[in-house]
Amino acid sequence: MKGTTGGILAILVTAFLWGTTGTAATFAPEAGPLAIGAAALGVGGLLQAGIAVPALRRARPMLRAHAGLVAVGAGAVAVYPLAFYSSMHLAGVAIGTVVSLASAPLASGLLELVLERKPLSRWWVLAAALGITGSALLCLSKAGQATVSATDTVTGIGLGMVAGATYALYSWVVHRLMGHGVDRAAAMGAVFGAGGVLLLPVLVATGAPLLASSQSFAVAAYMALVPMFLGYYLFGIGLTRLRPSTATTLTLTEPAVAALLAVLVVGEQLAVLGWIGLSILAAALIVLALAPTNSTGSRPPAAAGETIPAGTSPATQQRPAQAAPAPLP
Repeated sequence: MKGTTGGILAILVTAFLWGTTGTAATFAPEAGPLAIGAAALGVGGLLQAGIAVPALRRARPMLRAHAGLVAVGAGAVAVYPLAFYSSMHLAGVAIGTVVSLASAPLASGLLELVLERKPLSRWWVLAAALGITGSALLCLSKAGQATVSATDTVTGIGLGMVAGATYALYSWVVHRLMGHGVDRAAAMGAVFGAGGVLLLPVLVATGAPLLASSQSFAVAAYMALVPMFLGYYLFGIGLTRLRPSTATTLTLTEPAVAALLAVLVVGEQLAVLGWIGLSILAAALIVLALAPTNSTGSRPPAAAGETIPAGTSPATQQRPAQAAPAPLP
């Protein structure tokens, strides 16, 4: 896979895999959300680091030079699964997933706007607005069926927003490390490996129920190996070809996948409003496929030493969607 199309495909497959996590968690009801989250991204993060050992060795000097950036990303990786699975546990699978993923594009765009001074284009704003609207309709369609208390729902929504912000933050950190010359494998391995280490104490403290039955163990193994390990491997590939804000907006397909699986597998009902929300999410994807960009203006000529992304023709070098990572300050 090369160029923007390959990046979009990698992120869409990732979003599909991530969309299965809420349904999978229902097959281990005795395990709490902290145990599920720590097992999923803790083990998955360590596996990311394991396959990246050669790259981590080569990139050691650059990673040390940007240790603060790695630490911020690792902290975000550690917080994300705890907030995400707790959000689904309190507010329900559909609402927790929708809020977490719908808030991520806003946080990602704001990070780029504030930290990198990258203005947001009309295309990105339109795609994000459609995605958030579709996700909100999905949320409203499920709200009337919720069996949890209002307090739990509000708390779950708040944790979902924390999950969205931390997801956007570690996506930005990985992309920024690559912009500083750290290759994809090393950037992903360092951030997710360190985040996995931070999650190990949580797993030790809460993970006993995951070993109580073969089904619970299988759920934990699936979470760690498929959505987290394979999913984040593909996510890293996508970040080499797309801006973080575009990548996080594409992952708005995850709430749609989660909602469909909740209907088909878990047996939840989806109202007409929910199906309208799914249609609007599809429209957001079409917008991104036509103009996968988050920045405005023409791309300036390549500076000395700047690398044009693979597969970029002279004509597309002027498109902001293919702009190289921001130069070092």
